[in-house]
Amino acid sequence: MNKWELLETTLVPDSQTQMSLYKNGDDYSICVDGKELMNTRKHGSEESLADLGCKKLMGRPDGRVLVGGLGMGFTLAATLRHVGPKAKVEVAELVPAVQDWNRDYLGEFAGFPLKDARVKVDLGDVADVLRNNPNGFDSILLDVDNGPSPFTQDKNTWLYWPEGLGVLYKSLRPQGVVAIWSAYSDRKFFKRLVQAGFMVKEHQVGVHANGSGGRHFIWVADKVKS
Repeated sequence: MNKWELLETTLVPDSQTQMSLYKNGDDYSICVDGKELMNTRKHGSEESLADLGCKKLMGRPDGRVLVGGLGMGFTLAATLRHVGPKAKVEVAELVPAVQDWNRDYLGEFAGFPLKDARVKVDLGDVADVLRNNPNGFDSILLDVDNGPSPFTQDKNTWLYWPEGLGVLYKSLRPQGVVAIWSAYSDRKFFKRLVQAGFMVKEHQVGVHANGSGGRHFIWVADKVKS
C-alpha cells in the first residue's frame, strides 16, 4: 500500500492554521492541521452544490455566480457546465496556495476549470466579496470551511449567523439563490436562514459522484423578496 506523501504546506492567512497537500498514488488530499478536509476521490457533494445552486441559470446565456472556496475545483467545474457562454464566475479563495495547487497538481481532475475565460479568482475573504457586491450575484455557492461550525478558521462563523446571512441576502439579485455545503445537518442554521428571509430546502447528497457513500448536506436558499 502506498503511503501519503507530503507535497506542500502553507498557513491560512491571518492564522496559525496549517494547510497541507498530500499525494498517494493517483490520489490527492488537502488537510488542515493534520485532518483531511477534501480529496480527489470524494467530490460528488461538491458537484451537487453547483447542480442545485445553478438550476435557475440553465438555459440563460449570461448570469453572475460567486463560488466561495476553490477547493479542488470540482464545484467550479460543475458551475461552468451549467452556466452560459456569457456568464461570469467569480471564485473567492482565501489561501493563495490552493489556487497554485489547482494549477500545478489538481487541475486535470476537474478538467482545468481555472483556464476557462469566464472565471475570475479573487484571492481574499469571501466576506469581503459579499460586502462589496450588493445585488451582485444570481447565484452564490458557499463551500467555506466545514459548514456552520468552523474547521479552518473561527471567523468563518460570521457567515452563518444573522449578520453574515443578511449580507448574503443583500448580495443576491432578485430571485437569486444561495447554496451552502455542510458536512452535517443543522436545524438551528436552517431556522436562521428562514429568519433571514430565505425560502429554504435541505438536500442530502452522496460524497461520490454517483451518489453513493456517506452523506453531506446542502441548503438551497432562495431570495423571495426584491
